[in-house]
Amino acid sequence: MKKLFVITIAMLSGASMAMAQNATASPSPSASPLASPTSTTATAESVVVTSQELDISREQIVPSLGATRYTVGPDRLDSQAQGENAPFNETILRFPGVARDSFGQLHVRDEHANLQYRIDDVLLPESIPGFGPELATRFADNISLMTGALPAQFGFRQTGVIDIHTKNGAGFIGNESSIYVGSFDTFMESLERGGVTGKLSYYVTQSYLHSGIGIENPTRSSSPIHDDTDQFKEFAYLSCIIDDTSRFTFLAGDNHNDFQIPNNPGQTPMFNDMGRTNFNSAKLDENQSEDNAYEILTYQKNAGNFNFQASIFNRYSSILFRPDNVGDLIFNGVASRVDRDILSNGAEFDSSYKLNDEHTLRGGFIFTEQHATVDTVTRVFPVDANGNQTSTTPQRIVDNNDKYGYFYGFYLQDEWKPFEQLTVNFGGRLDFVNAFADENQFSPRLNLVYKPWVGTMLHAGYARYFTTPPLEAVPQSTIAKFTGTTNESAITRDGAVTSERAHYFDIGATQKIVEGWNVGIDGFYKSSHSVLDEGQFGQALILSSFNYKRGRIYGGELTTSYDHGPFSAYGNLAFAWARGVQVSSAQFLFDPDEYAFINKHWVFLDHDQRWTATAGASYTWNDWRASTDFLYGSGLRRGFANTKSVPDYGTVNFSLQHSIKISQLGTFKVRLDVVNLLDEVYELRDGSGIGVGAPQFGQRRGFYGTVAYDF
Repeated sequence: MKKLFVITIAMLSGASMAMAQNATASPSPSASPLASPTSTTATAESVVVTSQELDISREQIVPSLGATRYTVGPDRLDSQAQGENAPFNETILRFPGVARDSFGQLHVRDEHANLQYRIDDVLLPESIPGFGPELATRFADNISLMTGALPAQFGFRQTGVIDIHTKNGAGFIGNESSIYVGSFDTFMESLERGGVTGKLSYYVTQSYLHSGIGIENPTRSSSPIHDDTDQFKEFAYLSCIIDDTSRFTFLAGDNHNDFQIPNNPGQTPMFNDMGRTNFNSAKLDENQSEDNAYEILTYQKNAGNFNFQASIFNRYSSILFRPDNVGDLIFNGVASRVDRDILSNGAEFDSSYKLNDEHTLRGGFIFTEQHATVDTVTRVFPVDANGNQTSTTPQRIVDNNDKYGYFYGFYLQDEWKPFEQLTVNFGGRLDFVNAFADENQFSPRLNLVYKPWVGTMLHAGYARYFTTPPLEAVPQSTIAKFTGTTNESAITRDGAVTSERAHYFDIGATQKIVEGWNVGIDGFYKSSHSVLDEGQFGQALILSSFNYKRGRIYGGELTTSYDHGPFSAYGNLAFAWARGVQVSSAQFLFDPDEYAFINKHWVFLDHDQRWTATAGASYTWNDWRASTDFLYGSGLRRGFANTKSVPDYGTVNFSLQHSIKISQLGTFKVRLDVVNLLDEVYELRDGSGIGVGAPQFGQRRGFYGTVAYDF
């Protein structure tokens, strides 16, 4: 298996400098050697070798080329709290500079969302952000986070690129089933199967999760009220080897999640609904359902100096929020049923051509067509000019919208190696968007990587970024329909949400101290126009986009890792500062006082967190492994115009696992996890701040056990 935390900054040659050494990878579960060579055995071995060679070739097509890259492999994924059972967003939290937010949101380098997800180096189109992570830690062989000044092949979403290399039949041969149970009525069953049949390799997995803590608790209690979730996930990988230089790969995934919206007891009723003025807020019954599915078909060809990968993809995503019509009207004067969905189709082409020993050209394009639909049925009360309720009979207002969006991106770049120690990657991309506005931008990119001597690497980069607003998150409400109601906007201005344009600078270094011990430091600065942000402005727990006219973000990261023998450890410390000024779109979402303040003052963005830290260690002896990790956050913003922050917090997790091999049966793995070992009570949000609608607390202490069977 690959050894723990690997922190890399990819060289422009496509190779990467690991900040922790890798041991030879071994599949999990391992395949049993066959007794005698047969034609089937020879074919299977050939498929495995060819798949590995094509994987290496694929990395030369879309390398990170000077961007800051952090990678975790199988050992690191297994030793984190809850291991492969951990939600995908919890896995990403262990990377440097990643802050935790409510509803499973993640913020990288003090930015809201703007993350690009790739599976086996193919872009995964956007979904509607929901409570449940669509992806699963279980099907990942290794996961990388690329940040900084990204090379030209990465467009549209550029805060960070989360690149998932999946398990496949060439590496995962056999079966594994597991049962995971624990606190908060948690139960999960999962099944994995992989192997090689002829020239076809395959890997499939499915899981079902039930838990009594689906969304963050709005109270300090260790027992959330009305917070159950049921989540179904499936994933399939199929790869067919055509010959030694080419293959077809098909990836498919889908999930369905149901969530109860947790209740906050003791709320004060505010409105009269048909004579009803009392309601126990602990009895509210709001719910949300989420569906996601994607399919990706890829053809890869290695023709010596010329390599390419061509893909077509499809993705569907939907969210349905169902209110408690009576209760929401009594407490808020508004009860909205919101149904959002988006369908994406597209194609992607990436290629590389080695001209000579000094120059390698890379180029490609991506095209995506999206269709977003937003259907809302809102119940409201009529009010007078002073906002006083004039009738106890609610009105029903239907406000349905749909929109097509088209996104095109082209890039070309040259990896130039003027001498052995220096690599220069320069190029650019041209992006077009036709959605709520017709926009385009040419974005130059430049990265330098210098290796003055063995064990030391310096890098610096500049990138011009063009970030389009998420089609499904742009608010499309017809403001005039709600005039004279409890859902009337105090501000009627509604400027168009536009694309963010930014200059990004990144500089850093990595140093090998001794064998197995590496450190890295990185600094970044971003200056933006039309800064994109999102917030929860309505009663429904769904995010809406808007722009600040200008924004600035800067910060730095310090990372270290140690891997020697049975002991491995890592540590990350990040500092960030993010501010914006003047709301330039979707102004109707804001409170007038806050809106006026923001237009005259620089304010901290709601996802700004000054300090973020993570650390972890594991020790393996015989068939036992003990591991622990620690997560710290100085607190997200709160208060009027984000002028304050919630208190800082730190949580400790612990894991202990043991493998038991039984002849004629297989291997059993028994695991114990303790999340939030010290039962820290910490608040992610207090319900105040720009675009924050409700308080949320982090998970209290939980105990979990896993029994897995490899056969």
